[in-house]
Parts: sequence; structure tokens; C-alpha cells
Amino acid sequence: MKDGSDVVKDTMVLENISIILNETQLPENIGFTARAMANMGMTRLVLVKPKNCDLSRVRKTATGMSVDIVEQMEVSDDLRAALKPFQYIVGTTARLGNHRLAMADPRLLASELIPISKNNKVGILFGPEDCGLSNEQLRFCHKIVTINTSFFSSLNLSHAVMVICYELFMNSHEPSKISLPRLANSFELEGMYDHLQEVLMTIGFINPQNPEHWMNNIRRFLSRVSLRAREVKIIRGICRQIDWYIGQIEKTRE
Repeated sequence: MKDGSDVVKDTMVLENISIILNETQLPENIGFTARAMANMGMTRLVLVKPKNCDLSRVRKTATGMSVDIVEQMEVSDDLRAALKPFQYIVGTTARLGNHRLAMADPRLLASELIPISKNNKVGILFGPEDCGLSNEQLRFCHKIVTINTSFFSSLNLSHAVMVICYELFMNSHEPSKISLPRLANSFELEGMYDHLQEVLMTIGFINPQNPEHWMNNIRRFLSRVSLRAREVKIIRGICRQIDWYIGQIEKTRE
């Protein structure tokens, strides 16, 4: 009888995990973030609409191997466009509320990302230094993570990045018997959500005056399922059939 020791177990694939900084204000924080990433074996950095990306100031705080991260980082002018390639997106926040319930702490998140990172591109999204991610930006995320602190919840951006990267690194050699296949990326998901919202408004399921409120509930529900590309196509196929059926009904009324 096999004891299971010969079963191939997946470990964290750090190469598939990117740090995404949205609307960073201080170029020094970009350099410090790259340095934190290099310390923990991570290499992929994405900037979205940085307020100031003065590379001379960035390089002052990016030393050693982190210089390579800065030189290879991607820069985008639009958050939705920047998130397109990612199959799993984690939003970070220090503020809690009805619309931004924290689903995991960094350690739990790291263990959950082990099977996901094998076949999927993962993005860890951080907001601006002064206000963090908005509810609208968090809606792109599959999960929200909060770093527990004592009395003062606000961390320096690069410190927050270091905490997350540390937990990912510490879990990078932990085995997992579970391996998830390729999930739908953000481009596929957002197309589905746009189509779903349009159809649900047409049939009167959600209030057209405040569609985002209802769509946020639907997003939370579906984000727990970790939809694959094939499943997204099925949902969009249902939406197209509803569109067709409504069109047929309208023709009979003409």
C-alpha cells in the first residue's frame, strides 16, 4: 500500500506572482518595493498610473538585484488593462467595512496561493500611499487581504509589500497536494461581468439606478468559485441566449 510519499506535490511558483502598485505617489517607494521584492525572491513589478516615476529617485532606493526589477518593470495607464493577463488578483487594504470585508491575512493567503500559482498568473494589488484602494478598484479582486497591526493600521507601502512577500517566500517551499488548472483571466472575467450586468438590468433583476451595488454581491459570490475560462464562456453563452430571447419577444410585439 502506498503511503503517498511518491505523490508529486506542488510548491509556490514565485515567478507567476506580480506586485502591482496602483497610482503610487512617491518614486522612492517604488525603489523600496523593488528592494523588498528582491529580498524575497520576487521579480515581477507592475506600475499603474504612477504619479511620479522619476527613475533617478527610484534608483536611489533600489539597490543590488532590485535594480533589475526596476529596469524590467511594466508601466500601464489603466488599471483594468493592467489586470487583464492575471487569473487571480488579491487586493490589499487596511480599511474594513461592509463593502470590503477582509477574507484572509497574509499567512493564510500565502498558503492558499500555493496551488493557484502553479498554472495561473497572480497579481497582488496595492493602492496609493494616502488612501489605498477604492471600493471600485477592489471589485477587480478575487480576494482581499489585511495585515493585522496593533493600534495604528496604516503601514508604509513598501513595508506592506515586504510583509506580503515575506509570507509568500516562507511558503514557497511548502508542498500542496492540490493544483488548480488555468483560471479565467481578468480580461475574460470583466467581459463576462459587463455582459451579465447588461442582461440583468434588461430583465429587471438589478436596479439600473445602482447596478454596481448588486453586481458587487454577484462578484463576491462568483469570486469564491474561481471560474475557469470554459465556465466564463458558458455564462456568456447563457447571456447571449437571453439577449436573443428578449429580441424575439420584442419582434412579436412590433
